[in-house]
Amino acid sequence: MELMQLEMFVAVVEEGSVRAAAERVFRSQPAVSIAISKLEREFETPLFDRSKRHEYCLTQAGETLYTQARRMLSLRSETISVVEDIRNLRLGRLRIGANESISLHLLPKLSQSFMTEHPGIRMEVKCERSKILLAALKNRKLDIALLSFRPEDKELDAKFIMQDELVLITSPTHAFACKQRVHIQDLSEESLMVMDVSEPSPWHRKIADAFLQFKAPPHLSVENAPIETIKKMVALGLGVGFVPLMSVCDEKESGELAVVEVDGFNVERTVWLAHRCAIQSLAAKAFTQTAAAFGEELRGRGPSIMMRDAKTVPTDTQPGNALLVKRQA
Repeated sequence: MELMQLEMFVAVVEEGSVRAAAERVFRSQPAVSIAISKLEREFETPLFDRSKRHEYCLTQAGETLYTQARRMLSLRSETISVVEDIRNLRLGRLRIGANESISLHLLPKLSQSFMTEHPGIRMEVKCERSKILLAALKNRKLDIALLSFRPEDKELDAKFIMQDELVLITSPTHAFACKQRVHIQDLSEESLMVMDVSEPSPWHRKIADAFLQFKAPPHLSVENAPIETIKKMVALGLGVGFVPLMSVCDEKESGELAVVEVDGFNVERTVWLAHRCAIQSLAAKAFTQTAAAFGEELRGRGPSIMMRDAKTVPTDTQPGNALLVKRQA
């Protein structure tokens, strides 16, 4: 049984003749008659009562098939329409993963641009550690992952989006807040709060290497804390902490937190969009283009729209459109 046969059958029922049905489906009359015969042979029962010539009255089996055939043809039309909507990005689903800082401070801006252009795409966001996001991406549970480093997995491709840096934050009443800069050794006497150190990453290693280089063992008072928790605790004067610069723009501007330069400490933090090397969904491709354009816009607008009082400095990193966000002295 083929859908075209059902379409011819429905046409005969609704038009009342083979000739009219043939014109409706753009087929010859013999082709329509053959389709009806094939259906009757397949079901092993007549579909029309042929006791009266030139009248196409349905048998009980024919009535049942007609009802079901209309449903099947309607579903076909609906399926074609939905697939067309997906192909034209009017409908679809996009599953995105990001770590804490990116999901809070970059993803909303990317989503605003993307959803304005593609309001019919439903986004599903997963906020997790990078290791979990990479596994979900490889297992096809995510379409895209926004990461703070470039994945080395050969099954994944990655596109550079922007570059941030890790900065030291203090409360505005802390002694460091009124200094232009401090040295890494000065931090050995401070209660230091850091993000997840249980998950290795290039910038975690750089923090440890900086303290090791100057023989200044850190006094860790809080470990594995979410960035927002570190910010709140630092604002209360419970210590100092290292967080991504993109995550403290509002607090720096409002005076709730101070960002302090640290001599001998320069940890750049990149943001990459990763996806499987296999075929991407159309929604994933569109979001990748949106993210890439956003990164280009950051580089081209002078003062960064992410770092409102920062300056953007292009760097000669591996991606040609790299963006470095640096703090003003």
